[in-house]
Amino acid sequence: MTVRTPATARRPRIGLVAGGLGAYWPQFPDLLPQLRRSAERVTERMREFDAEVVDVGFISDAQEGAAAAEKLRAEGCDLIVGFLTTYMTATMLVPVAQRSGAPVLLINLQPTEAMDHASFDTGAWLAYCGACPLPEMANAFERAGVPFRSVSGHLEDERAWQRIGRWIRAAGVRSVLRNGRHGLMGHLYPGMYDVSTDLTMVSGNLGGHVEVLEFDDLRVRVEKVRDAEVEAKLAETREVFELADSVVQDDLAWAARVSAALDRLVADFDLDSLAYYHRGLDGEIHERLGAGMILGASLLTARGVPTCGEYELRTSLAMLVADRLGAGGSFTELQALDFRDGVVEMGHDGPGHLAISERRPLLRGLGVYHGKRGWGVSVEFDVRHGPVTLLGIGQSRDGRYRLIASEGEVVAGPLLQIGNTTSRVDFGTDPGEWTDAWSASGVGHHWALATGRLLPDLRALADLTGLELVEVTGR
Repeated sequence: MTVRTPATARRPRIGLVAGGLGAYWPQFPDLLPQLRRSAERVTERMREFDAEVVDVGFISDAQEGAAAAEKLRAEGCDLIVGFLTTYMTATMLVPVAQRSGAPVLLINLQPTEAMDHASFDTGAWLAYCGACPLPEMANAFERAGVPFRSVSGHLEDERAWQRIGRWIRAAGVRSVLRNGRHGLMGHLYPGMYDVSTDLTMVSGNLGGHVEVLEFDDLRVRVEKVRDAEVEAKLAETREVFELADSVVQDDLAWAARVSAALDRLVADFDLDSLAYYHRGLDGEIHERLGAGMILGASLLTARGVPTCGEYELRTSLAMLVADRLGAGGSFTELQALDFRDGVVEMGHDGPGHLAISERRPLLRGLGVYHGKRGWGVSVEFDVRHGPVTLLGIGQSRDGRYRLIASEGEVVAGPLLQIGNTTSRVDFGTDPGEWTDAWSASGVGHHWALATGRLLPDLRALADLTGLELVEVTGR
């Protein structure tokens, strides 16, 4: 069976239209060739962000702008980039912004850091004049009701390209959310009001599709797993994990069989994420399936299909966002506060994002899953030390989703050895004050713990999706 990898399945499609005022071309014959070379360089640089660039060419008047708008509308782009190479009128780009159905980013990148004033004539100056139409575009976009964002710099300005890359990544995440297929298998963990999710609001706020699955969809696939597939999964497990002495071989083999079936499930339903829970009873098959999910869910998460327990659909979506930003995103909740060392201890039982572990993850055998039925193997690790970002998706009483985030740093220190993912996070403030501020944000009791500082990327994502971003500092 071919294993699908959604992490690389959808590259962001970026539409590019460059332009300038056509009246200049006969007046300054060397100008247009120079601006076209600049546009080619922009295309090269954008492709370095693993983006598919749809270049509709260089426009010189309103008619060419309207034609470019139709081409870009037909391409279904995730982001439209308008390159202001020199002065151009708003009539050339407003149709592009109105018809494309995608967010628009205007870039003003002059050829070099500064002009050579002593040698430049009017034609040479005009190649540096991309800033001139930017206020005009902003004014026209505002009056036309089109959201506006821009990046100004020069062609090889790495600060500018860092900002451009941020918008491209955000557009890619927006595309995954709008086109994603999110599995929800089993039923709500009894009593968890905060976890309860209106499936219509997922599509209403983020787009995409929620595929409602039964544990029987997994059961029939487990029954069809061949022994050779189990052996292959066991070999993969021994390569990825350190195995504790507490691992019971029969439990490990069962987890491997369930893992192989999960791969089939994800492929058959074309899933980008999965949240699950089933209570079960007295060791019957559905209880055993639920208890056997942790290995396979962790392996899926590590390869780009975020999978988490407790029916936590909004957190599996937060994990998906973090993963597509290249930051992992492990299923997490509060565990304890350490006021002596000034850190918050957080993690979760069950699956974790193996790709962001500080060291080789441990698979530990457990006779009891606290708060859940069943027994088997569980994952234990600490998220990679250094900067991290917490990301949750909250919901207000009117149904609107919001991104909730906080930056901190995972630090070394004592950890529980109970088959849980656990990390010690320093937020640079009193753990109690931070916990109160985080809880007051409207986040649920689960979220994604991701590596790196993601707030700049999340601000861009919030802008493109129209979601509110709540930033928690605890101060």
